[in-house]
Amino acid sequence: MLIIGLTGGIGSGKSTVAKLFEEKGITVIDADQLARDLTLPDQPALHKIVEKFGSDILLPNHTLDRSKLRKLIFKDDHKRIWLEQLLHPLIRDGVAQQIKDAHSPYCIVMIPLLIESAPNPLINRILVVDANKEEQLERAATRDKQSGGEIYTILSKQATRAQRLKAADDVISNMGTLEDLRGQVDALHRYYMSLI
Repeated sequence: MLIIGLTGGIGSGKSTVAKLFEEKGITVIDADQLARDLTLPDQPALHKIVEKFGSDILLPNHTLDRSKLRKLIFKDDHKRIWLEQLLHPLIRDGVAQQIKDAHSPYCIVMIPLLIESAPNPLINRILVVDANKEEQLERAATRDKQSGGEIYTILSKQATRAQRLKAADDVISNMGTLEDLRGQVDALHRYYMSLI
């Protein structure tokens, strides 16, 4: 099966693009959702995170305080690398299983940090959703209710726009309307079908 790695910076519009592919009956696997599932209460990964960072990383209902964890790891590279080494192999295993279960002609795997992480042997092509920094900041601030400073910190730890574009096999520009986006997805869908 042809496996497309969908990526882009924070606030680039990856989720919107993924939904447009889903509307075409294409299986979309969300690595972030797998990470959330792995850190649910009673999951071994959450126990390891609590051992490492202490119980104040939990909300009163004993679920992971993602906002606190995000701030912690983006301020300290050692903590971020530790967390990636814990979760990335588990996420990769989950992605591989979902690929096996997929029934669409090709599959999209949404991986926000695909460019930043080591080469992923599961991925055949990289699709980058591209947006300028102003658009990213505005979308991320609206969606995540984060301050500009927090978003800039995250952006500084992500690959640059130039690095993402250099690594891309395919690019969708998300600096126009939803209809512009839909037209680009339509064209790429036809192209991917031609590769099968």
